[in-house]
Amino acid sequence: MAKKKVVVAFSGGLDTSYTVMKLSQDGYEVYAACANTGGFSAEQLKTNEENAYKLGAVKYVTLDVTQEYYEKSLKYMVYGNVLRNNCYPISVSSERIFQAIAIARYANEIGADAIAHGSTGAGNDQIRFDMTFLVMAPGVEIITLTRDGNLSRQEEIDYLNEHGFYADFTKLKYSYNVGIWGTSICGGEILDSKQGLPESAYLKHPTKEGPETLKLGFEKGELCSVNGVKYDDKIKAIQAVEEIGAAYGIGRDCHVGDTIIGIKGRVGFEAAAPMLIIGAHRFLEKYTLSKWQQYWKDQVANWYGMFLHESQYLEPVMADIEAMLTSSQRNVTGVVELELRPLCFQTVGVDSPNDLVKNKLGEYGETAKAWSSEDAKGFIKVSSTALRAYYLAHPGERQ
Repeated sequence: MAKKKVVVAFSGGLDTSYTVMKLSQDGYEVYAACANTGGFSAEQLKTNEENAYKLGAVKYVTLDVTQEYYEKSLKYMVYGNVLRNNCYPISVSSERIFQAIAIARYANEIGADAIAHGSTGAGNDQIRFDMTFLVMAPGVEIITLTRDGNLSRQEEIDYLNEHGFYADFTKLKYSYNVGIWGTSICGGEILDSKQGLPESAYLKHPTKEGPETLKLGFEKGELCSVNGVKYDDKIKAIQAVEEIGAAYGIGRDCHVGDTIIGIKGRVGFEAAAPMLIIGAHRFLEKYTLSKWQQYWKDQVANWYGMFLHESQYLEPVMADIEAMLTSSQRNVTGVVELELRPLCFQTVGVDSPNDLVKNKLGEYGETAKAWSSEDAKGFIKVSSTALRAYYLAHPGERQ
């Protein structure tokens, strides 16, 4: 009989390493696929390839979907200024969706009988992978050895060692997920609600004292320049902002939120580029969008971020929201000036051809050019009509 063909979503960590070896030992034809959304270095990818073959894979592939991740997710998260609970830039959760899509697409291409991933039964990633596979690769079996066996780290390490594979899978105090849209930090003090993360928990530490000016240019909502340098490659633009902001330790925080499975979760993160880009973009929108454009865009963007986090990216309404977000950006063009200091930044000013603060009708708090004092008094009187009518009927309230 022909061996069953299985694609393993391979990150190179303990759970996926165990999965590759165990399935190989159990007689599967294992294809190890590492879906890269920008978080793996060239050295890490080379090590992953070497280890995959040592673990028994018949083939290893890197699926680079970094540009796709930007075009289909990051771009819209900037348009929407998406921060979960007004805090977290949804880095890991959005990455997982596009990693899962890439894995499912590859499984379909090679005619795989099964897809395997290393998620446990206690987190969000199991839902993101399973749901995406069920939709994108219907009929393909989903294998989750760590979850189904409720395996401990030591059990997995022992199995690998017994079969001749040795690697440093030491349980560190913190676990990190490094990506183009930020680094998440789990474990350690995060597990105690009364504590925050110490300086030693972060991967990037302040090396500058500042202040320093940073100018970010946007064209129709997309980042297009950093300090006057134009970028056609948006990933490189993000990386340039990250390098500048990380030198000040900008973008650190702890996020507390509701997981998909219903329990509360807490994660630390450092995300200089997302926080600077979103902060500058939001500031530019205040100058270039109407009041109701801002209001309704915020409403749908909040839903967009929530659906993305909760594994609903494939819900058809997401494309509709993206269309609205894209339309809202037609006048969001200009350069935003920020001032950076250690661990913080502030918005300074905007230079935009679509600046609505600059107009011929009047300057706030200064001079009225398009209406008279009598116009103003009439406007105020009419605007107060509903309130005056209410309190004539209920004179004792609000006393």
